[in-house]
Order: sequence, then structure tokens, then C-alpha cells
Amino acid sequence: MKTQTNTRIVVVGNGMVGYKFCEKLRTKAPDKADFRITVFGEEPRAAYDRVHLSAYFAGKTADELLLAGTGWYAAEGIELYLGDPVTEIDRTTKTVYSHHGLAVPYDYLILATGSAAFVPPIPGVEKDGVFVYRTIEDLELIQSYARTARKGAVLGGGLLGLEAARALLDLGLDEAHVVEFAQRLMPRQIDDAGSAMLQQKLESLGLAIHLSKSTRQISGGDTMNGIEFTDGSRLDVDMLIISAGIRPRDELAKRAGLDTHPRGGILVNDQLQTTDPAIFAIGECALVHNMIYGLVAPGYDMADVVASQLTGEPKQFKPFDMSTKLKLIGVDVASFGDPFVAEPACRTIIYDNKAKGIYKRVNLSPDGKELLGGILVGDAEQYNMLLQTCKNKTVLPPDPEDLILGARGGEEATGAGVMSLPDDALICSCEAVTKGMICQQVKEHGCTTVDAMKKANKACTGCGGCTPMVKDLIQGVMKEQGLYVRNTICEHFDFSRQELFDLMKINKLRTYGDVLNQFGHGDGCEVCKPLVASVLASLWNENILEQDRAPVQDSNDRYLANIQKGGTYSVVPRIPGGEITPEKLIVIGQVAQKYGLYTKITGGQRIDLFGAHVGDLPAIWEELIRAGFESGHAYGKALRTVKSCVGSTWCRFGVQDSVTFAIEVEERYKGLRAPHKLKSAVSGCIRECAEAQSKDFGIIATDKGWNLYVCGNGGSKPQHAQLLATDVDKETCLRLIDRFLMFYIKTADPLTRTATWLNKLEGGMTYLKAVIVDDVLGIAADLEAGMQELVNNYRCEWKDVVETPELRKRFTHFVNQPDLKDPSVAFTPLRTQKRAQEWTI
Repeated sequence: MKTQTNTRIVVVGNGMVGYKFCEKLRTKAPDKADFRITVFGEEPRAAYDRVHLSAYFAGKTADELLLAGTGWYAAEGIELYLGDPVTEIDRTTKTVYSHHGLAVPYDYLILATGSAAFVPPIPGVEKDGVFVYRTIEDLELIQSYARTARKGAVLGGGLLGLEAARALLDLGLDEAHVVEFAQRLMPRQIDDAGSAMLQQKLESLGLAIHLSKSTRQISGGDTMNGIEFTDGSRLDVDMLIISAGIRPRDELAKRAGLDTHPRGGILVNDQLQTTDPAIFAIGECALVHNMIYGLVAPGYDMADVVASQLTGEPKQFKPFDMSTKLKLIGVDVASFGDPFVAEPACRTIIYDNKAKGIYKRVNLSPDGKELLGGILVGDAEQYNMLLQTCKNKTVLPPDPEDLILGARGGEEATGAGVMSLPDDALICSCEAVTKGMICQQVKEHGCTTVDAMKKANKACTGCGGCTPMVKDLIQGVMKEQGLYVRNTICEHFDFSRQELFDLMKINKLRTYGDVLNQFGHGDGCEVCKPLVASVLASLWNENILEQDRAPVQDSNDRYLANIQKGGTYSVVPRIPGGEITPEKLIVIGQVAQKYGLYTKITGGQRIDLFGAHVGDLPAIWEELIRAGFESGHAYGKALRTVKSCVGSTWCRFGVQDSVTFAIEVEERYKGLRAPHKLKSAVSGCIRECAEAQSKDFGIIATDKGWNLYVCGNGGSKPQHAQLLATDVDKETCLRLIDRFLMFYIKTADPLTRTATWLNKLEGGMTYLKAVIVDDVLGIAADLEAGMQELVNNYRCEWKDVVETPELRKRFTHFVNQPDLKDPSVAFTPLRTQKRAQEWTI
């Protein structure tokens, strides 16, 4: 299709897909004289990000969700009419008529009317307190109503329903429920086992899940007060969000005489033309391949197809892969390929870790050579590579379980990794960017950073899930070309973290200002400031709030406490080895009661106190310090805990005193700052009750001494630690830990856990043993001396603040009234939590 100059384009609908069409068309035909574009939007604001709509309740403003403000449309010569929906299409005169009486002629009409929330015909849906979850206006109504509601429910346990449930949690209701008609959550994406794992995770966050429930009516007078089910049960709630699916907005097309499907959707061909060749339909209003595509990526592809047609590039919309990765209420959920294929049509490998809330399933071809599909719940970090392996029929490794468990020795589980993919492999589905397009930008245009790639072809600008793979591709191409790959920190420092670490050490630099003046340029940014702050702490172990160090810390480090919902903070005193006296327990209880704090035992054998106002922090610390406590560094990229079992002192299986050794280890490394947080454990026998093999460094007792394991990770991507040394005595064990930790601190990339560091370390565990145990580099003495210097310099940061008036002044809400608390900052009760004064102590 070849258009003429000054072709008139009218776009009906200004959602994400309508906006993307305008962007694509202007990119393909930048001469504004080629196309005169007019856009009609029903909502009062320009296109915004519906994918991350729930971020509105987490503090994002409506303006921050905008994809582009009205200024962008004006700059591109696009006429934009907001709050003015098109009400009629005259196909004979090729003219659209709007609600406010505008008549605009077109040569081509693009229908991007999207979808509306499907509201089932349940008696009572018209009552006050019943909402849908679709637009920012819906969210404003929900937010306003929630101020007087205490119990809320969501009708629908699919993707949108769980997003709405997150909104109820963010709004701080006493109870939040999810009601689903099917027998499991997300029935279209995950299987029974995956759904059960997801349900377990959501229930732990405070959601009550009700499955196999058919709603009979919504009860109450003018205002709802509950939901009644066909099985005779009832749920008392005073607020309901309906999220039972979507309904294509095809009413305008029907009135214009275009063909639509009886169950909804505008019928289009592979070029996305309706039964009128001058009218196209894209996004959730279009029915193509007998399907309504409800994800943003296929909608963007539709926009590209139509923009290509109008600029003379023949293109068809092909069946779109509906694989998806989402983070629902903080829980990773993904499915790809055929997630439900069953044996004997496939061979299935399942990893089910209920303790950590992780479920992974991959379906292999019967011969075990191809990946057919899979499901990930709780940890979806491998999603991108699994999807590409599935789509490109990549040959699987000899041990296919490596796909979900990770390969031993740090090699890629799928062979040569991302560089082995074909050039037409789709890396960024949101913007239809292939591996070949990314490689071309690196080779021909010198795009060697993710930011440069974003500007070149918009990769990573949609959901952002492809960013790690794009970064790996950029570095892979550079290595193939023989270019030196330098992981420079940011535009303000032309050095990697390791290079800057050495420069700061050699030049004895102790403040961010000195580092920036000598080795950087500009004013710094949110990337380099906390990185330099971390390196300074790792080098000198000086108080992070003194001199000019405080402003460059992350927010948690800045206040030596973790900020929580509602603007309050949590306080975690150090309890080495988990050992605590009755007297100290009493003090914690008294402090929690006095300052109205919620208390919880952590997974690292400590007690967390939630709900502290920033102005109360020094006073709380002062009382804890008086009782012998120190900062637990729960807020920093530092050593968190050294967990222990009871060992030979109490346990009949224990062969060594694990508690005493755990306390010794924690006392030695407390306050140690690193590229990422560190966790440790000491087990008194091979029964491993302290779970030492899931830690960054773990110690297990033997009859002859201690076995030392390193580089484990029990987080979102579990990985067992690997054996570094066997049957060593205490002194040797500590000496090896000194070397290991200092080598990690010196060489790891920012925000890299020890497990990931080892996986990327050339030579893997063999090389690490050679450096740490055999000292092949001759640096062992320097590493040990460096650690001893940090140990000697340790000071409790809480104590420094308590005893230093200038530092203590930082912890006030109002400078002129330091004792006045900010009334907008409050403890937010979730999961029916109570503040300390509500408990009987």
C-alpha cells in the first residue's frame, strides 16, 4: 500500500497501542507533510502506562505514568483531542464525528478503541462500593472509597484481578480477598501446582484466596456489605473490585456496519484491515487469527504492521507468542511455549521448593532434545533465555535440569547462551527488536551501552524484562570484535568498579567529593553515588554519615534503618548467632511497647521492630545500645546474620560447638560492606539445621574440624554453596573466609551476590580455590591484612549517631520543631498486624 503526500490519518483511541501507532508512523515517515494525524481520546489525559497501573497506589502520580505528554503530540504535528470520543463513522464520506461535534475527514482510519472491563450480570453490581479496575479515574474512585472501607475483595483471580488485589494491600485495608470461579489462580497461564505455590505466596502477604466460588449476588442496600455465593456461603466485605476479564470496544465499528464477532471484537485480516479497506483495527478491539490479544506486546506489533502498510512496506501480523513474565504483588510469575502439554506427549522436569515459594516446570520433547514450554513461579530470572531456547528450538544441554537449576561451574545452561541464538530471535517483544538488530547497532553504530541501545531502537523501553539479555548481547558482540569490554560505572566515571576500587585505595581517597574531583566528571548520579559510598565503606570502614558521605548513600543507609510502607522505619539489632539473654529479650519488648513498634522474628534469627518514626530512631538505638545491642546492618549491603543451630552444646547429633563459632564469625565480620548483602551460617553437624549451604559463606562441622562452603544463595534464584576447604581448624577457616570476602569485595560488579559472581568468574570454582586456598596470585597476605584493617576500624553506626549531636540532628522531621512527628507518616497495618501497644505483654 503506497500512500500519497498529505494523507489524512485519524486514530480513534489514545491508549498505549494508539500512541504506539503514532510513534511508529512518525518514525517510518518523519516528514510531517506525508501524514496529517488526528487522534481522539476518550479519557481526559494523554496515553499512559496501563501495564504498571498499580504503581499509582505505590506512590506514582498520573503524570509519571504518561507515555508522552501533550507536548510530544504538538511537537510531532499531531492534533490531539482528549475527553472527546468519536461517536459516529460515516464510511461513505470518510468522516468521523466526535462527542463535542467535531467532523474530521480521513483517508485511513485506525480503530484503537481497546477494551472495557467485563462486568458479569450479577444482581447488585450497581451498588456503591463496587468498582472496576481499568483507568486512572477508576483508581481515583477506589482510593477515595477505601479511606472509609476496611474489608475489600476482588472478583477474578487472573492477571488483572491479582493486580487489583495488590491495590487493596497498598491501600492498607484490614482484609483483602480474591474470589475466583475456577479451581486455581491464573488458570490460563499456570498449572495446578504452580497456582498452589502462587496461592501460598499471596496468602503469606495477607491475601485470603477463595477458589471455585460462583457469585449469586452482591448484598446490601444502596451500599454493598457482602458477597453471597451459590454454595450458600457469604463473604462480608464493604468494597468490591470486579476484574473478571475484558470486553472489546467494538460498538463504534458495529454502528458503522463493520463485521464483528458475535462474542466481541472487530474482524480483521492479516494486514489488520477491517471489512472496509480504509479502516484498520489494532489492539484489544481487534479479533485476528480468531483471537483477542490482551497483552501490550502484540498490540505494539499490530501498530507496527499498520504503520508499515501505510508507508509502503508490506507486512503481516503473524500469530503472536503469548508467553509472558509478570511480577504480581512482588511474586514472579511466567509461562512460555506450551505450559500445559502433558506426558506422554512430553517429558516434564519439575522443581518444587515450598520452603522458598519457588515452582519451576519445563516440558521437553519426548526425545529430550527440545524445550516445548514451561512455568515459573517465585523466580523467573531464567525466563528470557528459556523463552528463546523454546522459540528457536535450541539444542538442550546433556542435563536438561540445568535449565531451571543452573549449570554447575558457571557455564551457560543452554550452551553458548544468548550469542548462540539466531539473528531473527525476538529479544524485545514490546518493540519487536531482534538479536540481529541489536548486534547491528553494536557493530555498525557503536552502541555499546543499554542507554545507547534504547535510543537506537527502543529496546528495553517497554516492560524492561529484556534488559539483562540486551546487555549480554552487547558485551558478546564486543568480545567477538576483540573490543575490551569495560563495565564502566556510568557517564560520570570512565572506570569499572574494580578499577575505581584500586584507584581509591592507591590514592587513599575517603570522600565522594574527592573521588569525583580526581577521577570523575559532572555532578554524579543515583548510580555512581551509592556505588562509591559502598566502596569507601569497604575500603576504610569509616562512619558512612560523616563528612560528605551521607548524601550519597542509598535511602536506607542514610537513616541506618529500612524504610517501610507509610514512611516509618524498621530497627534490627544484631543478635550474633541468634543467641540472646532473657534480659535482652525483655529490653526489646520494652522498647517495642514504648515506641509502639510491631515485632517479628526474622529468618536470620533476629527480631525486627517495625513502625518507628525517623525522629525516634536515635532514642530507640540509645536504649538498645544501653542494653548491649549494636546495629544489625539490615539496611546495608553488608553482613546481615550468621545463623546457627544449637550444636554440640544441646543437640545429641552435634559434633562441634556451632553457636560459639557463629558468634565469633559474626563478631569478626559485622559491619563489613560489600557489593551486595552477605549471609552466613554455621551448622554443628552434617544434618545442616542452619542451612549453611544456602549462604554466601557457610560452615559445617565435621569430626575433624570444619568444612567451608562459599557462594550459595537462598534468595529468588537458589543455588547451593560449593565446597572450598575440608576439615580445617577454626583459625584456618577464618583466614580463608578473610581472603574469600576481600577477593569478592575487590572484584565483584555492583549489586552482585556471591553466587552470581562465581558463575561469571572465569575458571569458576577451580580458579577461586587456586586463588583463596593455594594463593597462586600471591595476594593472600594482602587480602588478610585488608580484612584485619576493616575489623580493627569497626564502630557501631547507631552508637556514633547517639553520641554525636551533629549526626543526631539528621534524624528529625522538622528542623524548627525536632520533637514534632510528621502526621502524614504512620505505621500501616497489613495482614491484621497490631502495633506493640495492642499486644498484651
